[in-house]
Parts: sequence; structure tokens; C-alpha cells
Amino acid sequence: MKRPQSWIRIAHAEDIPLREGRAVEIDGRDIAIFNLGERFLAIENRCPHRGGPLADGIVSGGTVVCPLHAWKVHLEEGSVLKPQEHACVATYPVRIDEGIVSIQMLERNREQAPLVPVPECMEMESVAGQS
Repeated sequence: MKRPQSWIRIAHAEDIPLREGRAVEIDGRDIAIFNLGERFLAIENRCPHRGGPLADGIVSGGTVVCPLHAWKVHLEEGSVLKPQEHACVATYPVRIDEGIVSIQMLERNREQAPLVPVPECMEMESVAGQS
């Protein structure tokens, strides 16, 4: 059964400067939103290495470099590119509607623990571990 999803309004697009990230918290999840000029992308705001704040990292092309230990994360896929580790962060769909940046989130009941999307690389690890 698929859980319902909803779009959460985050900020005015002009409030997120070009080639920078901003951190937001939604239902207990820390998310980083990045302005790449032609589009906005959102990922989990926690480097898989030691939990560094990715929203504070340096954006280059379609990647962000963690400010703590220079791990490079692909903003669209969530995968770690440098060092070559099999690690990743969750990604979230983003849309701009009338100048407002919104993120698509899974809906949950207030009694439940926060839902965290499982990054594709973690799904692949689970499947590989079952064979």
C-alpha cells in the first residue's frame, strides 16, 4: 500500500540564493534545499559520513561538498561520489509554483514515528543482503 504524499510549502524561491543551500525541518526530518539556478533540489541534510550539515556545504555543478570532511554528494541522486563509498542520503521531489518552493513528503499519522524515505542505494543493499 502506498502512503499518501503531500506538497509542503517551504520558502519563496528568491529567499534561497543561487548555488546555496538552506536547511528546513519538516516533521522531525532535517532537509537541505539547494538553488541550482535552473532548478531546486532537496536532500537529507545529514552527511552519511559523520552527520555534517550539507546545507552549509559548497555547491558545485550538481553536487554539494560536506563542510566537515569534504564528502561529495550528488544532489539529484543522493549518492556519495567522493570518497567512493556505497553511501547515500534521501532525496525529495521539489517544485516551484508561483515562486514558492515546495517539497513532496510522505504523509503520516501524528502518532507514528517520522517517515524517512529509504535512499535507493540502501534499498539495493537490502535486496543484495537477502540473496
